Amino acid sequence: MSKRFPYSKTFILGFGFLGISVIWPIFNNYVPIFLKEDFGLTAAVIGFVMTWDNYLNMFVQPIVGNRSDNTRTRIGRRKPFMLVGAPLAALFFIAVPLSRSVPGIMVALLLTNMSMALFRAPTVALLGDLFPSRQRSTANGIINLMGGIGAILALLVGGILYSQARIAPFAFGSVVMLTAIAVVLLFVNEPKVEAEREDAETGGNFFDNMKEVIKSADRSGLMILLAILCWFLGWNALETWISSFGKFTLGIDEGLMAILSSGLALMFVISALPAGLIATRFGRKRVIMVGIAGMTVLFLYGLVISNMAMLISMLIPAGFFWALINVNSLPMVYDVGGNVRIGAFTGLYYFSANLAAVAGPQVVGILIDVTRENYRIMFIFAAIFMALAGLFMSRVKEKTQTGQLQESKQA
Repeated sequence: MSKRFPYSKTFILGFGFLGISVIWPIFNNYVPIFLKEDFGLTAAVIGFVMTWDNYLNMFVQPIVGNRSDNTRTRIGRRKPFMLVGAPLAALFFIAVPLSRSVPGIMVALLLTNMSMALFRAPTVALLGDLFPSRQRSTANGIINLMGGIGAILALLVGGILYSQARIAPFAFGSVVMLTAIAVVLLFVNEPKVEAEREDAETGGNFFDNMKEVIKSADRSGLMILLAILCWFLGWNALETWISSFGKFTLGIDEGLMAILSSGLALMFVISALPAGLIATRFGRKRVIMVGIAGMTVLFLYGLVISNMAMLISMLIPAGFFWALINVNSLPMVYDVGGNVRIGAFTGLYYFSANLAAVAGPQVVGILIDVTRENYRIMFIFAAIFMALAGLFMSRVKEKTQTGQLQESKQA
């Protein structure tokens, strides 16, 4: 009845997400430590430096996503943004460990993030362009599997290279990113946009799209964006501060922490495709709710972690539960937005994610300072917002593979 799933095409597209995902673990693992050890900054200031560029990214990615919907070139709508953004991001990323002043590193961080924002939403939007709704969870599982491989490469190889030179992980990440993006540019063919769809696609900017979601009689769009905001608040707090928790609370070297964190990424890789397949069978909402419950329990467990073995026992299952959430959320956003505005609603997804990237690490940094460097406060913060994500998600109506809305009792 249905065509065989195009696994080979999906793995090739996944190189785009691999290229994106190889950058952030290196960024998050080493930059907070650079800022503390090289410049003596407080946790609150570190949180600010790590996230101030995301204030701009909150709007850059939605605008770029919407703009890519309306772009017409011989190579497609999305590829021009990849051609410009990836080389710039690689250049500025290498500049981060070379910076020797607070203004210098802040500029390098800003330009890295701005350059990444130029092509992230268009790259991810290809998922919606190339796959129908019924295939998106499985496709996103494979794409996130590839992203997890990128994260493992970043943490494992980066952790080994860091002992040789502090610039080495950054140079490695840049080379891998450029190679992966080149694979997508060369081997992924963007679908042609039908002429009769252009008028619909050119209507509406970021603010129009956000207004439509807020005013819609169906609250599912707003509820899922709020859920995404909350679970990324919890996740970004963990991602930014876990290396500092390991080093300053448990006494684990930052290079070893990067290698330990690769266990989370490895479990995410193993779980990504099954997470998509399970959601195709049982429904995306139900699977996401299981992931939220699991992450909430693990964050609470973080309050009693006192050694490396306990830390590992938290990180590995966290990779599984995060896969259940992360793999299936973007396909649900696409169902809400419809096929006409894939780029625009990719932008709304990343608006919520970037807002969380701004608020989560920065608020937790302030809390760490207020509690006199009690890094465990991040686990309380993360657990609260993950539980709130579950509350919002419970109010989302899920669409079936044929596009009809179905209440939370969906099988």
